[in-house]
Amino acid sequence: MAPTDGLAYEALNELLDLGGLPRGLAGAATITGADPVLPTRYRIGTAGAAVLAATGIAASALWHLKTKRRQQVSVDVPAAAISLRSGKYMEIDGRPCDREFAPLMKFYPAKNGRWVFLHTNFPNLRDKALSILGVPDDYNAVKEAISGWEGEALETALHEGGAVGSYVRTHDEWDRHPHAAAVALMPAVEIVRIGDAPPKPLPAGDRPLSGIRVLDLTRVIAGPTASRTLAEHGADVLKITRAGLADSGQMDLDTGIGKLSARLDLRMRDEHAKLLELCRTCDVFTQSYRPGTLAGRGFSPEALAELNPGMVYVTLSAWGNEGPWSRRRGYDTVVQAATGMADASQDDTGPKHLPVSAIDYVGGNLLAYGAMVALARRATEGGSWMVRASLATAGRWIVDRGVLPKSAYAAMPADLPAETIAQLCTDVDMPLGRMRHLAPIVRMSETPAFWARPPVPLGHSPAAWP
Repeated sequence: MAPTDGLAYEALNELLDLGGLPRGLAGAATITGADPVLPTRYRIGTAGAAVLAATGIAASALWHLKTKRRQQVSVDVPAAAISLRSGKYMEIDGRPCDREFAPLMKFYPAKNGRWVFLHTNFPNLRDKALSILGVPDDYNAVKEAISGWEGEALETALHEGGAVGSYVRTHDEWDRHPHAAAVALMPAVEIVRIGDAPPKPLPAGDRPLSGIRVLDLTRVIAGPTASRTLAEHGADVLKITRAGLADSGQMDLDTGIGKLSARLDLRMRDEHAKLLELCRTCDVFTQSYRPGTLAGRGFSPEALAELNPGMVYVTLSAWGNEGPWSRRRGYDTVVQAATGMADASQDDTGPKHLPVSAIDYVGGNLLAYGAMVALARRATEGGSWMVRASLATAGRWIVDRGVLPKSAYAAMPADLPAETIAQLCTDVDMPLGRMRHLAPIVRMSETPAFWARPPVPLGHSPAAWP
């Protein structure tokens, strides 16, 4: 295998510092390969490999607490890069799964030669955007309407109207934005003690997270990726959704590997009580709603730490917990547009997204890393813990890896060779058929990463621990 260029180890050491882990643990990680992997200026392979190596080291640290034995961890940069779009490689009964954006989810020309990105992948967001624009569900009508808007004014109107979209900024414009100043002060992942509790030893078992119960109230990609990563090291993950809530279709199967899935409606008193009971008996609670959204229903970090001392509360937001945009909705694609990544990736037709959902998957694995570090702290020093990250900080961390000259990546193929991808995939029988998907990318010398459960449709399982 090709040697790495060292940048991935630099990134890994940054993450070890954030987790309060000794940099010497990086010596247990072997990272092979280097960017570019795909045709993009951003070092997505470096970022992906570093954060996956960090999750492996954190899992190894938990295993050491159980057994006093450490493991070797290895990650391949090209494999890490394509794992940042793992849904692309999912097949059900030999048929590729639908990953297309909704028809209106595009970049549109606005006034003064600028661009706006409109996020419409959920019907409610589409309908609100159409209401703000005053047009029917028709691409040409939307394009015509947006052409009359100043980009930043439309971005504000979309936010205030409950829709989602972004003015396409350059990196320099974003760096001068007030919210960029707030993001610059936030770590890529934050691990904070939020309450007192006695040390709680890790459950017995033959995997790093055996017996750890994870309650997953996340949606789309980044949050579900965090709990999926915990599942690949042995955690029991129970995903909770509500009937009628917009979902991500077949992508929920890819991010749902290794999980159970139940439905509860917090508006119903008995189901609200059931979720609180699950919270009382879980080890990790994960959520990806905007800051403060769940507090009014009794699911704030402080409330759950009081209900279940020793809990690890994992929370993801789009823009971070502070700053003028902290309450805004956002997704990987929106963050790319707002912060300069889409502008810097443009071609003759306009702005472009990266060929992978790097912000989502890097952000999700940052949270999984933080959760495992917090579980180790709970086992050794006690306490309740909060792990916090955002799409905006994940995007900034990726950009901070540096960029490649166009001459280095312009001729790169759009994907790895088919035979290489086949070697990285595995098959599993599930309720909807036989599914092919990417296997875990991180390699562990003693406790191989794998998912013990196949994915199931949303709501397939009872709202109970196995």
